[in-house]
Amino acid sequence: MEYFVIGDDDTVLGFSLVGVSGIACSGEEEVRAAWQKALEDKEHAVIVITSDAAAQIRDTVDRYLFTMSFPLVVEIPSRRGGSTTDLRELVNEAIGVSI
Repeated sequence: MEYFVIGDDDTVLGFSLVGVSGIACSGEEEVRAAWQKALEDKEHAVIVITSDAAAQIRDTVDRYLFTMSFPLVVEIPSRRGGSTTDLRELVNEAIGVSI
């Protein structure tokens, strides 16, 4: 089971420091391409996407959030987001496993 992250440069860099691959995106076309790449590799069991990136392809993300069981999609606050929730808590809550 591998993780894959889609988001801004800082988020992707941060996840890469712990061994998670991903793609930094800034526009809708880049986000869609990153999403497709994440789905192509069947080893990606968890796709972590920032709220800013998810907003650009909301229809696609929602389809996976509400109807698909695999891969698991975890939407996290963007670096500019105002959430005070710990990132580890968000991932643990989404996958039901403490990391």
